[in-house]
Amino acid sequence: MITDTDRKNLQQFYRAVLSLKDEEECRKFFDDVATIKESLDMSSRLEVARMLDEGTVFSEISRETGASSATISRVNKCLTYGEGGYKTVLDRLSRKKKK
Repeated sequence: MITDTDRKNLQQFYRAVLSLKDEEECRKFFDDVATIKESLDMSSRLEVARMLDEGTVFSEISRETGASSATISRVNKCLTYGEGGYKTVLDRLSRKKKK
């Protein structure tokens, strides 16, 4: 259960991320706030989301990323029924890549 303190801390964290000006500041922040494993796990889930969004099958995603079927299923569930966070980021990254 998320407490009021948890909500307050999450809001502060989101504002902190939004305050970062570039990739280097972002890298430094996440190097400080997360373990390398946590950062790698988050980046891997984003790659899984990208591959799912492109229509890649679970077995190929697992082979290429090393992600477990549970992780791939969870990311797929978020892409399908979630808040749209992955979709927003993937769309923005795709547009930026095309420029």
